[in-house]
Parts: sequence; structure tokens; C-alpha cells
Amino acid sequence: MHNVPDNLLYSQDHEWVEVNGSIATVGITDHAQAELSDVVFVDLPKVGDSISSGDTVSTVESVKAASDVYAPISGEILEVNEELENDPGLINSDPYGAGWIYKVRIDLPSETNDLMNAADYEAFCS
Repeated sequence: MHNVPDNLLYSQDHEWVEVNGSIATVGITDHAQAELSDVVFVDLPKVGDSISSGDTVSTVESVKAASDVYAPISGEILEVNEELENDPGLINSDPYGAGWIYKVRIDLPSETNDLMNAADYEAFCS
């Protein structure tokens, strides 16, 4: 299993969430990027959009396939990682850092209770 940071939460759709107060940063996990292989394009969400948990928010395209990125948490998109427009491979090289996809203001903090911790996510993937 790939390195799964302990400080993040995880969805069954292989998104990670880093909660910092009322803001969540979202990306796809190392497991997801490894399944996709070389990411060549990221369709970023729009700043200001309201999203609900489970919505398709973004699409990540690789040389092998395109994969939807689902919202693990509801809220308003505050920021998108524009670096991915020029260097989508950041998702492969640094999925938990420079490869983040968007930041959202959390509408329903209780939704984080539906996400997995690192140990549960590792078990889910195995």
C-alpha cells in the first residue's frame, strides 16, 4: 500500500480531505493516481460553485482513462489549483501536496464523520 498520511480523511471514491477549520482541501489519493497512471489533464471546478457531497466536481484524465472526482464534502469552492492546468502530473508526483485539486468552505462539518481515517482507508484499499 502507498503511503497514506494520518492527518487526512478519505472517501470511498479515493479522494482525500484535509480539514483546516472551516476550509477543506481536496485531492485524489496516491492509490487513485497510481491506478490512473500518467495524468495529462485536469478539468478544474469553478470558484464560487456550490457543491454537494457526491457531486462530480472535476475530471482527471490520464493516458489510460478519465476518472471523475466526486465531492467528499458539501460547500462552496473557494480556490482551485491552477498549477494543474500547466502541470497535471503534480497529481502523480505529489498527490497529497502540490497535486491538490480544490479548496471548499465546509457547509456541513458533520459530513466529515462519513469519511475514513488513514487506517480504515488502507484496509478499504487492500
